[in-house]
Amino acid sequence: MFDNFPLWPARASTGAGNVDALYIFLVLLASFMSLAIFTMITVFALKYHRRHGREAEQIEGSHALEITWSVVPLAIFMTIFAWGAVIYFQERTPPRGATEVYVVAKQWMWKLEHPEGQREINELHVPVGRDVKLIMTSQDVIHSFYIPAFRIKQDVLPGRYTTQWFRATKPGVYHLFCAEYCGSQHSGMIGQVVVMEPAKYEAWLAGGTTSGSLASNGESIFQQLGCSTCHRSDTQGRGPNLAGVFGKPVQLEDGRIVVADENYLRESITSPSAKVVSGFKPIMPVFQGLVSEEQLNALVAYVKSLNPASAGAQQQGPKE
Repeated sequence: MFDNFPLWPARASTGAGNVDALYIFLVLLASFMSLAIFTMITVFALKYHRRHGREAEQIEGSHALEITWSVVPLAIFMTIFAWGAVIYFQERTPPRGATEVYVVAKQWMWKLEHPEGQREINELHVPVGRDVKLIMTSQDVIHSFYIPAFRIKQDVLPGRYTTQWFRATKPGVYHLFCAEYCGSQHSGMIGQVVVMEPAKYEAWLAGGTTSGSLASNGESIFQQLGCSTCHRSDTQGRGPNLAGVFGKPVQLEDGRIVVADENYLRESITSPSAKVVSGFKPIMPVFQGLVSEEQLNALVAYVKSLNPASAGAQQQGPKE
């Protein structure tokens, strides 16, 4: 309906329709209320304007009127809240099995890396009809990953991960913007998302030059940093066994239980004493500033790859 409307971006993701429907509802509601208010003001001004010899009259309250103008707005606002909440939770819950792409924002560019190892700058290639989960962080200041055609926008923060997902529905090339003022060249921090047919996307993956998958690069870094001397697969390690830890609850030394998600793994590397696993001592060195954002992404991807396919995953985390 709005594909050819010059002020309306293309609709090219599964979630775009829900966002548009809520937006249209809000615009129509605001337009109706504005028209109703100005109409009533005009009618009352003409009907009850001041006349010679006419005095104002006291009007007694009406319980029915009071209840009506309290209940009706409440119902409208609760509808907006529920509708918006449903869309929010849909956008914040990536489907299982989604393809993961790591994103590093930097003044003033987007650096992206696929699980197969392909790297891109200011360009993201994805297949049509496949769920894609973006795991994003910033190398310097706050940025915001915004694709108008997909109706998604997510702040990208330094020092932690934020996530966003989408499923593209139409092949094509779509705008990618930074929607958070990030410095003097903020307006130039633009890119594009290239949505391809699955066969063409596989051909693009096969034609790229890589130095190994993201997880395999993470394994190399894991060995180079000497992490394997403590995080062993047996019970003799001075650090927890990392196999099967991702996504599982972790018992901490202070009694808390946390889930080993991407941010937990990241914090375990950059600030290991923040959350110490029960039964282990805080002896792990701090790697904050010693590894780049790309290396952190690779390490996190490697630890995630250690999850066994069976349900018998261990529940300890990577803290010392």
